[in-house]
Amino acid sequence: MTASTPHTTDSWTVSRAGVGSTEAQVLLREYYTDVANRYYRLHLGRDGTDEEIETGLADSPSDDLAGPTGVFLLGRYGGEAQSCAGLRILDDRTVELTRVFVRHAVRGTGGGGRLLAAVDEAARSLGAERIVLDTRLDLVEARALYARHGYREIPAYSSGPYAQVWYGKDVNTPEHAAR
Repeated sequence: MTASTPHTTDSWTVSRAGVGSTEAQVLLREYYTDVANRYYRLHLGRDGTDEEIETGLADSPSDDLAGPTGVFLLGRYGGEAQSCAGLRILDDRTVELTRVFVRHAVRGTGGGGRLLAAVDEAARSLGAERIVLDTRLDLVEARALYARHGYREIPAYSSGPYAQVWYGKDVNTPEHAAR
């Protein structure tokens, strides 16, 4: 997939973007604030403070979601940046999906599915055979989205305080079809 060939489903388009762009940074901040506040509400009964959000963002950079170590995708709905996802290369056969986010106002419009279809294509363009991800058990909407799009639970491949369930998906590449 190239930046000049976006994928369209109704009003959604998804294409590669610079992870350092203003649009990407705004969406990444919204993503982090959303998942952090869900965690804080569940475990502490409150939203995260500005300082906690800033510290979390600094401790979890996304700069590896750019070449040559990864890819960052922006989804547009009606021409406006409304979703994002990143892939980081783990090895020559595996990429990790991360930073999947669709703004609340446009959820239910097909953006998540369109984003994951573009993720599959981006993974194949990187030569990946498999996509993996980790997430939290409380992110039930994300987990349901992954399951609807062919991701299945796999054994843990990573560790960390927020990695509670792991998913994987094989990506059919032309090379595999010939085997």
